[in-house]
Amino acid sequence: MARLDVTETFHGIAFPGHLHTQDSLQYALRFPFQDTDILIATYPKSGTTWMQEIVTLICSKGDPHLSQTVPNWTRAPWLEQFYSAAVLEASSRGPRVITTHLPQHLLGPALQGSKAKVIYVSRNPKDVIVSYYHFHKMAKFLPEPGSFQDFLNRFLEGTSQYGSWFDHVKGWTGQTATMNNLLHITYEEMSLDLGSAIERVSSFLQCPLLEEEVGNCLKHCSFSNMRDNRMVNYTLIPEEIMDHNRGSFMRKGKIGDWKNMFTDEQNHFFESVFRSRMQDCSLKFVWERQDEEELRATEGIPLKTTEAPVIQSA
Repeated sequence: MARLDVTETFHGIAFPGHLHTQDSLQYALRFPFQDTDILIATYPKSGTTWMQEIVTLICSKGDPHLSQTVPNWTRAPWLEQFYSAAVLEASSRGPRVITTHLPQHLLGPALQGSKAKVIYVSRNPKDVIVSYYHFHKMAKFLPEPGSFQDFLNRFLEGTSQYGSWFDHVKGWTGQTATMNNLLHITYEEMSLDLGSAIERVSSFLQCPLLEEEVGNCLKHCSFSNMRDNRMVNYTLIPEEIMDHNRGSFMRKGKIGDWKNMFTDEQNHFFESVFRSRMQDCSLKFVWERQDEEELRATEGIPLKTTEAPVIQSA
């Protein structure tokens, strides 16, 4: 299934036709979730692969065998992509780990009445934009990004592939007050204090880990380890689908990389749109990593919510 130049429009949202069909998208909307399922929901380039690795290792009690031998798209398939039905039907091991980029207003009805555990991962949108822009350059199943200014405009307008970031993050995080089976965690939390993030996820999944098992999870889902793991770094994908000469799937993973890309004018433009679109949302975001945060991460000091370096554009 090539369809590299095809875009599927579904409920007003553009999806890459190389991975999605109308049938596969409809399949996701009527998917019969099981109570033991674990669903990882993200907007693209927000920490999806990292959370897939964390959940895989937690469920394996820190044993890296599965994460080093089975590609992440097989052990945690994207529900809305064309191949997922066959993968999930063939899955005999539980719990099933499933991934989605679908917004909550589309997938939410399928989850109603289910006890499936949902992990929503968000990331500060400036870093999302930069990472997504570079990904468009190498992924041949995505449209050419054009200039960064053009890409920024489309992202803020909500016309990028997978739709509006604003609607996506507000839709899923808006359910945290009413869904006991939803955990919201951020990319920045994982970056600043991975150990605490692993413990939060393991507690949420009711999968307690011994100290040694936490240590193994930490080791094998570090950014450097994932970057070298062919099961998650997408080097298994052939060149005709992903041009590895134009970039690396796992680039830097740093908080605040947007500062190397945004001009002052683009940052002011982003801030004005962000304030307008997020005025009804209380979420706060970590925009850059400072010396104190780096010290906390390297010395393993837990990052307290009240001390988090949050800078909300409002």
